[in-house]
Amino acid sequence: METPELVVHGQTASFSTALRSLVNNPRYSDVCFVVGQERQEIFAHRCLLACRCNFFQRLLGTELGPGVPSPVVLSTVPAEAFLAVLEFLYTNSVKLHRHSVLEVLTAAVEYGLEELRELCLEFVVKVLDVELVCEALQVAVTFGLGPLQERCIAFIEAHSQEALRTRGFVELSAAALLPLLRSDKLCVDEVELVRAAWSWARVGAAVLERPVAEVAAPVVRELRLALLAPAELSALEEQNRREPFIPASRRTIVERTPRDGTLASRSCLLLVHHGRWIPEVLCH
Repeated sequence: METPELVVHGQTASFSTALRSLVNNPRYSDVCFVVGQERQEIFAHRCLLACRCNFFQRLLGTELGPGVPSPVVLSTVPAEAFLAVLEFLYTNSVKLHRHSVLEVLTAAVEYGLEELRELCLEFVVKVLDVELVCEALQVAVTFGLGPLQERCIAFIEAHSQEALRTRGFVELSAAALLPLLRSDKLCVDEVELVRAAWSWARVGAAVLERPVAEVAAPVVRELRLALLAPAELSALEEQNRREPFIPASRRTIVERTPRDGTLASRSCLLLVHHGRWIPEVLCH
């Protein structure tokens, strides 16, 4: 008679606690990582990392021979985020924090940890707020996380004025800013959006050491200048004369579509010449 077989399970909590005690524990460790700009030493166990993650299997497979290997330098990932990754690899659970979850998400994407990535995405959506949303949008655009990008844009559309004043907004890449400027649902006057885009271009110009107008070029065409009142255009013209932001000469079709989408769209051809915005006679 064949003996029946049955898989039985012990207490998972005690098992998880025991493995968690090995995270960054130099005892029995056989690999040391030097992590982040602070070059913090973090200890781990090659066999566990290699069996849980293909990235580490490839990375640590290059270490040959017995003894203590040279430290593995991972300078782009912050220590707190790397420790969260290790916690997940060791215990299949992780404690996430609002202030560091985007860094953990970035590491999860780069290391190919799909389950951790999904856990981070769920957490980000739960804690999304005005201060976090632009940073989350940047991560979403960088790594092609479409659903997160949509959630972030929808949040900014509902909290436009607050989001435009955050540090995260002026630190967006042009690729992340463009979808926002193309939205018809932003709850903000066009003149405020122009000012915010100008501030964004100033920060980018300082970081990249390039002229403001050059940095602004990809986003200026998305600004709906025809929605500005004559007085606002005059003020913008004067400011543009002092600090060039909009190209000196171009012709463009500007969609007169309010950001809230309440009025019918109208197109108006503007001639931008030597810093002056001159509407041509044909508007419809």
